[in-house]
Amino acid sequence: MKLHPILLVGVSCWVASCEKINNPLFDSAAEASYVAQYRPPVFSDTARIKRMKDVSPAIEKVYREFFEKNHYPGMAFGIVADGNLISSGAFGLAAIEGKTPVTLKTGFRIASMSKSFTAMAILRLRDEGKLNLHDAVAKYIPEVGKLQYLTRDSRPITIEQLLTMSAGFPEDNPWGDRQLEDSDEDLRALIDQGISFSNAPGLTFEYSNLGFAMLGRIVTATGGKPYQQYINENILRPLQMNDARWEFTEVDKRHLATGYEWGEGQWKEEHMLHDGAYGAMGGLICSVEDFSKYLAFHLSGWPPRNDQESPVLKRNSLREMHQLQRLGGFFAENKDRSGKLCPAISGYGYGLAYRRDCSGTVSIRHGGGLPGFGSEWRFYPEYGIGAVALGNLEYGGGGLGSVNSKALDTLIYLAGLGPRTLPPSTLLEQRQQELSGLLPSSWPNDKLSIFAENFFLDLSLESWKKSTAELFKEIGKIVKVNPVVPENQLRGSFLIEGEKKDLKVFFTLTPEKDPLIQQLDLAVQPKTPK
Repeated sequence: MKLHPILLVGVSCWVASCEKINNPLFDSAAEASYVAQYRPPVFSDTARIKRMKDVSPAIEKVYREFFEKNHYPGMAFGIVADGNLISSGAFGLAAIEGKTPVTLKTGFRIASMSKSFTAMAILRLRDEGKLNLHDAVAKYIPEVGKLQYLTRDSRPITIEQLLTMSAGFPEDNPWGDRQLEDSDEDLRALIDQGISFSNAPGLTFEYSNLGFAMLGRIVTATGGKPYQQYINENILRPLQMNDARWEFTEVDKRHLATGYEWGEGQWKEEHMLHDGAYGAMGGLICSVEDFSKYLAFHLSGWPPRNDQESPVLKRNSLREMHQLQRLGGFFAENKDRSGKLCPAISGYGYGLAYRRDCSGTVSIRHGGGLPGFGSEWRFYPEYGIGAVALGNLEYGGGGLGSVNSKALDTLIYLAGLGPRTLPPSTLLEQRQQELSGLLPSSWPNDKLSIFAENFFLDLSLESWKKSTAELFKEIGKIVKVNPVVPENQLRGSFLIEGEKKDLKVFFTLTPEKDPLIQQLDLAVQPKTPK
């Protein structure tokens, strides 16, 4: 499925204005020239999408086997890459009574996957200047100002602490799930009566549905309309998520999944709660077809670049949601797909969970579970891929997380996917060229302006002349100078191939306006096998 062009703003230039740098910081010609030196990471493999589509049957098999093994009445999945829904499937029944089949248009209650929509609304309001993440929550919900904390030295809870689930509230999944249709007045009354804290604010992560219900109130207070309407108008509709709803009675029954639990060898229908004040933590109803557009939008936030911005949310704010804001745990016994030990850390960003393993692979995700429903979505920013799975089985989020993980890992393995690679900046290429021409020479004074003021204070010019002469004698006649391999915009390395041995050259530049070489490391190594 080809996604709507608005999702691709920033993925590739589809309007003429993409050629302009849409940032007031880069108005002058000099600054624009500096920005032009930046080259974003890219996928050098032009056949990656074809290979992903070729292995779609294997991916569908992963989901189908999971569906059949775990007694789901119905389930749907989607795989998104580079702005497109490249693989999808739907199995089973949306409603057992009536034998309504699941399709990609079937709306499931996505539970806590709703939290990222609320977080996105908060960041959008922040970008509009209507709130600050460090504002005290009491500024927007007066009842919070009367709360009694665990300790007298606690500071008032902030919006950011609600976003990162570090306000000190206790984990409240079983209780919170049943509050979904509470009214705004019910929420205000709860806060007014006082809230019990499990920790002092700002110290640690603890999952809180109540905190996101409060964020919904803040969106309403600062957005000038109910949070549902604000999210509909500013996120869902611009992303063409036209079938997403908060209230289940507004969904065509032909496209609404009924929730079930599995017990005593059969499925039992769960009672559906109406929309209410707690919908901001878990009330949205969405299909795989629609959610794939939202997933594509998150992926479009990567990498940082100079393209036109989306009207929904700035890319830097989108990426801000994906960053580790609050550490959750360290998994020393984590293993990769081959069974090799690969420790990982996890935590929470803004309405999204974060995980990074020993290989540096980052996954951003969130599960969802409510009576009758389970859901999960995740994406790998560096690989440009993501998955969503929705089911109508009670609290199926954990299980769907495992199948999404298996599906994406299988996709990476079978399609031979790699992460984006960073091209060298024009400045790195310039310094490499200058350095390459200087190293084998006698280091004439008129060529030394590429070095920073510290360079010859750290090691004298005479020492450099002597050591480099010895190194180039050791490697023999220069055969080839390879392109620079960047670590970032101002640091990289390259290989000089000699007749006898090779020379690895590493250099890093200063933070000055005209970056100079501040460090240079040279290491002789055996010839690289051809």
